[in-house]
Amino acid sequence: MQTLRLEPSPARGYDYTRINKTDVPLQIVKPATSINLDEFLWSEDPQVHEILLTSSSLEEARRSLFLYLNQKEWELSQGTGLHPLIESIAREAIRVFKNIISPRNEKLTGYSALLHLWRLAKFPRDAAAEVDEGFVYEFKHLFKAINGRPDIYPAKYAEGLEQVDFTRLKGRAAGIARSNYLDELARRIKRYLERYPSGLDPKVIEKRRRNRERILEILGGTEDDWRDYRWHFRNVLKGRRGIEILKKLAKIDEEDAKAMEEAVRYRIPFGLTPYYLHLFDLDTPWKAGDHQVRRQVLPPLHYVKVMMEHREDREYYFDFMGEHDTSPHPLITRRYPMVAILKAANTCPQICVYCQRNWEIVTAMDPDGVPTRKAIDKAIDWFAEHPEIRDVLITGGDPMILSDSMLEHIVSRLAELDHIELIRIGTRILVTVPFRITDELAEMLGSYIEPGKRILSISTHIESAYEVTPETAEAVFKLRRNGLMVYNQQVYTFWVSRRFETVALRIALKKAGIDPYYNFYPKGKWETKDYLVPVARILQERKEEARLLPGTYRTEEPVFNVPRLGKNHLRAWQDHELIMIRPDGRRVYLWHPWEKNIQLVDPYIYTDIVSIKMYLDKLVEVFGEDPEDYKSIWYYY
Repeated sequence: MQTLRLEPSPARGYDYTRINKTDVPLQIVKPATSINLDEFLWSEDPQVHEILLTSSSLEEARRSLFLYLNQKEWELSQGTGLHPLIESIAREAIRVFKNIISPRNEKLTGYSALLHLWRLAKFPRDAAAEVDEGFVYEFKHLFKAINGRPDIYPAKYAEGLEQVDFTRLKGRAAGIARSNYLDELARRIKRYLERYPSGLDPKVIEKRRRNRERILEILGGTEDDWRDYRWHFRNVLKGRRGIEILKKLAKIDEEDAKAMEEAVRYRIPFGLTPYYLHLFDLDTPWKAGDHQVRRQVLPPLHYVKVMMEHREDREYYFDFMGEHDTSPHPLITRRYPMVAILKAANTCPQICVYCQRNWEIVTAMDPDGVPTRKAIDKAIDWFAEHPEIRDVLITGGDPMILSDSMLEHIVSRLAELDHIELIRIGTRILVTVPFRITDELAEMLGSYIEPGKRILSISTHIESAYEVTPETAEAVFKLRRNGLMVYNQQVYTFWVSRRFETVALRIALKKAGIDPYYNFYPKGKWETKDYLVPVARILQERKEEARLLPGTYRTEEPVFNVPRLGKNHLRAWQDHELIMIRPDGRRVYLWHPWEKNIQLVDPYIYTDIVSIKMYLDKLVEVFGEDPEDYKSIWYYY
């Protein structure tokens, strides 16, 4: 396997070696030796093939390709007769191609896609074993795009639908024709949505009623116990006992059982509540919405193995966001000028496998994970000394494991600070133990709202429509009735990334009284590779699926968290660049910091943990998806 490893040159100007980068291993899953390159790749742009084949050196190929791409741009500027949307895609693809073959980006990434293309042209048999199929697919689609033939239109769900010709139809006739078109488009989308059941559906509610009875029987609880959050806290399924109960109730396969046992043995965070277990499909695992809830809490074997390998240096190795470097005081994290985080609990009633703080959370309901009142008071004293802070996010862990009196102590002390205008509580309690939101708690929190001076809100992580239940809606209603806003931050993992799956979530959230807020690209942590999607997928979802919903349903912003710096927008190309395609087909991005245009802050290099081809193959393997449904993904850069 040949890769170009370039030493940064001591050239004048900016020192690119200062840029942070991810370092993830190569993954040649399917060598491109099985692909007929002439038919599959070079036929999309014979001139590129000719340039590479006749160039005697890499630098000659580079110069010739730049001239060729410049000529393409010039031709587009003269008018080609292509549809304006196709022209736009072609111009963007040309820009990306130039970026990928630039010497600067080879130095930044340590890879040269151009080297592999050149070798594929000159030595196809040898070079095809050095790259993954995903690499060839990337350039096939890039060649199609620069030549004005992107494989995009129409989307699969719009095939056969004719747009209204407004030059031929006018007035009411045009309005009726357009309405008929939109009706049919909405009907087709509805068929997708029917694949994703909601926890608010009557059939699902009945199934979970039976689940509840079985869990109570095993745990020796009553219906009154079930609605008591303290009972759920006491009966969190963790350790060997938790695994045995899961095996009895939830049909756990051998690999997942082994992963849980290893997690318990090596003190890797693991645990779930009885309430969340009742969301599982106990008798028909891995069907319908069951994938989402199981993978939320059952750690894959790869995750456990990587966590085991780094148990000695876990505290730093898994700290993707660099919280050690952004903590000005114990229990506080700060990345922005007017907001900071107070970590009031470093444990939860339930462990999310992809948690960004898996480096410091030990297990569910860990008594050592609750800071002392003295430590929390000292952290609040820090806020008192920093009047620049307007917004405090109380999080963890999950602060909702604290008693009402402790929560009130924290909120009341923060409310005493005139400069604190927004107090937020970050919690997943609405889906792990919604009964924790009692009338008394909601009233207490609401009592600290002062219209025109201070507001309180709840920030939660709900991943799928299957997690939204009547109990969740009831808890949200109590909060909203007392004046608290409730909003959701979805982590966009593989398990919730199918076509229109997040649309189904948004609809369920709005029914339950929750507003979408952020759509997080998950932290690019190698141990959670089974959860990650290529950046292009979240871009595609926002543009093609979210856009079909009414505006009040799609109020969230897709974001990428830059380590040590914080969130930046994902939808805007001005905030990131695609700078390289690695030989395994994975894209490499240069992420600009949110402080761009304010300060010269170093950007961050990020490598997709999975390539687009790997992602599509996994969708087929796990869900039986049709890759044609996602065909435009290649053209999101």
